[in-house]
Amino acid sequence: MTNHHLDCVPSNLHGAFAPGRAPILTVDPGDRVTASVLDAGWHLLEQARPLTYDSMVQLAQRPTEALAGHCLIGPIAVRGAKAGQVLEVRIDDVVPGTWGWGAAGGWDTPLNTALKLGMGAEEARFIWEIDREIGRARNQHGDAVSIRPFPGVIGMPPPDPGFHSTIPPRRWGGNLDCRELIPGSRLFLPIPVDECLLSLGDGHAAQGDGELSGIAVECGLERLSVTLHVHDMALDMPRAETPAGRITFGVADTLDEAAAIAVDGMLRWMGELWGLPRARALALASLCVDLRVTQAVNGVVGCHALLVEDRVEIAR
Repeated sequence: MTNHHLDCVPSNLHGAFAPGRAPILTVDPGDRVTASVLDAGWHLLEQARPLTYDSMVQLAQRPTEALAGHCLIGPIAVRGAKAGQVLEVRIDDVVPGTWGWGAAGGWDTPLNTALKLGMGAEEARFIWEIDREIGRARNQHGDAVSIRPFPGVIGMPPPDPGFHSTIPPRRWGGNLDCRELIPGSRLFLPIPVDECLLSLGDGHAAQGDGELSGIAVECGLERLSVTLHVHDMALDMPRAETPAGRITFGVADTLDEAAAIAVDGMLRWMGELWGLPRARALALASLCVDLRVTQAVNGVVGCHALLVEDRVEIAR
């Protein structure tokens, strides 16, 4: 295994997925990559204090394509990986920066509109000071939350030519925004293009399931370490092994569709693990699988099914 390091410099950053983008690093399967990356809004890691929402300084050298996209580091090529295989991204370490930001209200999304918090409505704008030693973040009003850092975006580009937004999650990963993808997790993604072209970013110090306002505690990541492996296996949607349990994902235009995709993936996995027929797997899943809204704010919506194995014992 080789350890690679990526610096957070403009030439290593981008704001749109593109299958034709040249990789900034090529690694072998089994290698580890450690990087630092700006927050989704391209704000510098170091900011003068006292810091306010309106005084945040963005990176001056943003590429033109990035104006509407998350700040991502990559792409990282995995030597020998082929479209149709599966990329395993093991999350080894996530260290947030010392500050973050958050917001709610004042822009139009389906949920904001339903809540009467769309364009022109009441707004909330936060700056969070992140104390990594005690695991808490506190905003300018004195509100505090526990931190649980994770990267919101882990993914590869669609195979279609051109530039693709970083905002919607896809079957190849991307903006999954799943709060369970913390250190110790292994995320499995179908590979859409040869050599993977993996990108990472969108640091979150804290987020609830659903990311209801569309914004987490957005923060840069001082350190994000991942180890990459390639597998020959059949997989058409992301799945993960996490400290919380096994997870299958669904993304679609509606929550009903996303839920069905996530549950279908879980029934397949339970069949692989234990040889269960689908009806028996569903009956057991109804008792030991939690269906959660991953995110409801990114153009398409996401659900994930979480299997907690110590809640079930399968007769052999």
